[in-house]
Amino acid sequence: MNGTTISNIPLAKPAPQFIGTRKPALGKRGWRLLLIIGITLLLLAVIAGVLPRLSQRKQATIDTKQLAVATVSVVSPSAAAPPDGLMLPAEIKPWQEASIFSRVNGYLKSWVVDIGAHVDQDQLLAEVDTPDLDHQLEQARSQAALAQKSFDLAKLTNDKWQQLFKEGVVSDLDAQNTATAQETSRANADAFAANLRVLEQQVAFKRVTAPFAGTITARNLNVGDLIVANNTGMEMFHIQQMNPLRIYFRVPQANATDIRVNQPIDVVFPDQGGKTLQATVATTSESIAANSRTLLVELHLDNPDNQIPPGSYAQARLTSGSLGQIVTLPNNTLLFRAQGLQVGVVKPDNSVELRDIKVGRDFGTTIEIVQGVTPSDKVILNPADSLVTGDVVRVAATPAPSRALAVAKK
Repeated sequence: MNGTTISNIPLAKPAPQFIGTRKPALGKRGWRLLLIIGITLLLLAVIAGVLPRLSQRKQATIDTKQLAVATVSVVSPSAAAPPDGLMLPAEIKPWQEASIFSRVNGYLKSWVVDIGAHVDQDQLLAEVDTPDLDHQLEQARSQAALAQKSFDLAKLTNDKWQQLFKEGVVSDLDAQNTATAQETSRANADAFAANLRVLEQQVAFKRVTAPFAGTITARNLNVGDLIVANNTGMEMFHIQQMNPLRIYFRVPQANATDIRVNQPIDVVFPDQGGKTLQATVATTSESIAANSRTLLVELHLDNPDNQIPPGSYAQARLTSGSLGQIVTLPNNTLLFRAQGLQVGVVKPDNSVELRDIKVGRDFGTTIEIVQGVTPSDKVILNPADSLVTGDVVRVAATPAPSRALAVAKK
């Protein structure tokens, strides 16, 4: 083997050697897996940090919205009879009254009664001096007498000519002319007689008399004052018949059916220490007034001693037993708006509806509601001035009791 080159013998590969702790490199799959794990961990970290904040923000938004929804207390209208009955303002009127004017021109000659005088029917109150009317009356009498004389002469002439016509002495034309002259004279006489009667009737008005028995409540002229006939601004006397009296008052529509003819009703006179007299329902208007939703009632009250003066103030008292139910609300439910009185009603979906109402009597802490709400409605207590239709509210857990109902129960 000396001198021979050994070239075909393969050399043994050296064993791999590792330097330190070096590991083999990752492949594509390893890196992808590692990237996915990293992204997942990052998302989990983000979710863990963001979700609580989102939840807190959502809860804060809900809380803010809840705080923005106003919490209100509501009350239902009370339907009951007034606890102390019903006191309604009444107006005292005389049985009949009249303003007395002059029917003739002239001057007041004299007056024989003054205010407070009790007079009988057709009793003389005053006399009027009428010089112009007196002259016209004298002239009318002369004209009527002359016309009557002319008629008498025309009649006599016509009778003679008719006789002559029958005898054939005068023509038919002449007889017709005399008959026509007679009828013309008759018409003139009748006209002057009618004019005389008119003037005689006017002269009778020189005596001013009472149209009915009563009391003189006004005298507006003195002796010598100029009087102009039929001048409505120149009242000579005012007379009233004070026994019996007529008393008028208005009943709310809700109680209109409680009033009956011949029903006794107490009338209270506050200026006489609360004196109470019993009157009787004579009639009603049988119609509800559109502007006030009330029924006009007329009472008759005997006043033999004229103790109750006409025109005075009184109150008609209707007892609770004679009344039906009325609807009332506390005063602190009312909204005073430009379009009138309103209340806020909470609907089933908790939205607000503003309703126009019409009120009746004021009972102090409560007020009668004539139109606009029913006992089943929920009306807001102490409504805010900014409240509008469509607002959403939250009703308090315990509805406030109706003060109107509390008063009624007492």
